[in-house]
Amino acid sequence: MEMTLFSVLDLLGSLAFAVSGASLAIKKRFDLFGVFVLAFVTAIGGGTVRDVLIGNTPVDWMSNTALIITIVVGAGAALLFNPYIDKMSYFVYLFDAIGLGLFTMAGIQKGIEWELNIFICISLGTISATFGGLIRDIITGEPPMLLTRKEIYAIASAVGGGFYFAFNYVGLPDEINVPLAIIMVFLIRHLTYRYGIRLPSVDENGKWIRD
Repeated sequence: MEMTLFSVLDLLGSLAFAVSGASLAIKKRFDLFGVFVLAFVTAIGGGTVRDVLIGNTPVDWMSNTALIITIVVGAGAALLFNPYIDKMSYFVYLFDAIGLGLFTMAGIQKGIEWELNIFICISLGTISATFGGLIRDIITGEPPMLLTRKEIYAIASAVGGGFYFAFNYVGLPDEINVPLAIIMVFLIRHLTYRYGIRLPSVDENGKWIRD
């Protein structure tokens, strides 16, 4: 398989999300089969939705042996190192934040390959980065971060994607721009999580709620 920028980002993002999904399954006391199922769902969910939307079928993971192996390795690593990890919730969060940045850029690169416009590329990046986590949260009964105001999640992905195109416009080469955009997504996600920054919401009386 030819290793393009998209394929590298997709593999790294899948590894991070597989660890995230498997770690949450372990925390929820899933059986061994459940651990690997949740690792796969988390890793391929966003990419599958992305590929279906743009008509890239069969979707990438169906013909990508390296991707399947990567997910298995990620789930296996979570199982192997689980006894040595004291703060499992933080471990899940950390790999989820890393995967968010990687999959954002993987989705954007896919959109660029298909010669789609900037806004669609950013949307594809956000979908790639968030829908696997959405499916994971639904399966495990967790409040979906994508749909609640508990944490900044999809916004981090979209803003990081916007930074990528802004830096690209001023001529920053991809060798610098791609890692920088990934770091931007991670930092937005991490700093808003660390300092409890949330988006406001509206109550049933139409009043803005901030806390």
